[in-house]
Amino acid sequence: MLNHITIMGRLTRDPELRRTGSGVAVASFSLAVDRDYSPKDGGERETDFIDCVAWRQTGEFVSKYFTKGRMAVVSGRLQIRSWTDKDGNKRRTAEVVADNVYFGDSKRDDHSAGSFGGSSYGQSQNSGFGGYSAPASAPASDFAMLEDDDAQLPF
Repeated sequence: MLNHITIMGRLTRDPELRRTGSGVAVASFSLAVDRDYSPKDGGERETDFIDCVAWRQTGEFVSKYFTKGRMAVVSGRLQIRSWTDKDGNKRRTAEVVADNVYFGDSKRDDHSAGSFGGSSYGQSQNSGFGGYSAPASAPASDFAMLEDDDAQLPF
């Protein structure tokens, strides 16, 4: 069986970092994801608001470097969770459990964000998404800023 999802969108709010009773970090956030197609009548694209949750180092990373409005690429699995609301009604919620979270924009695109751009981060070194994926234990100081002179790039 295969359960893998990759979505790209903008955070609708700042991530909320909490800890379980045993101290495990968990960050909750939501992405606004535009659909790939426009309606036939020429109207605007529809947007889906997708809840995401990131655990442990990935959750701490998201909480530290992502803010409302920042573009993010989330790779993980889709999970349907059942719960009971305060009135005793049974509810179901779909959410993406993030294995890897990447920057979807660069620092140049969003000067107000407090993070470094163009880098990605995940729990595995082999991300498969075409970019650098730091190991979960790597400190932020391992990242280096690139010069803005794109003329020297070979592509």
